[in-house]
Formats: sequence, structure tokens, C-alpha cells
Amino acid sequence: MDFPTILGYFSGLYFIKADMEVYTLLRTALLIHILDACLCRLIAANSNRNKNLWTLSGLVLGIWALGTLCLLPARREKP
Repeated sequence: MDFPTILGYFSGLYFIKADMEVYTLLRTALLIHILDACLCRLIAANSNRNKNLWTLSGLVLGIWALGTLCLLPARREKP
């Protein structure tokens, strides 16, 4: 298995279009991961979690971090 195929599976883009060019795949995956990082930061801030950690997780893991964060219950604020 080569790098574009692994990246395609990891980012989920392979399921949308399997024969995407490598350069287009890299640009699209980078854009998606940046947007996932932004969403992770917003959701983490609203659920009282570490914003920096979840932003980094969203940038590296993409949709997998976003899905995990959405499934976690919100933390209560400290009194």
C-alpha cells in the first residue's frame, strides 16, 4: 500500500473518490484537517475541555478526533 492510499483511507477521501490525484488529495486532506482542528477547538471550548490538546488532535487525527470529541459528555465547570 502506498502513501496516497493510506492518506485516502485515513482522511476518508478514498471513499468519496478513489482515483484522486496525489497533489489534490494532499491539498484536500490538509484543508479538511485544518477545518476539523477548528471544529475541535470550538467544541472543546464549549464542553470545558483542553482547547490546545483537542486542536492538535483535530489537526493530526482529523475526523476521528472530531467524532471522539462529539461522543464525549461535556465536563461540568469547577465551583
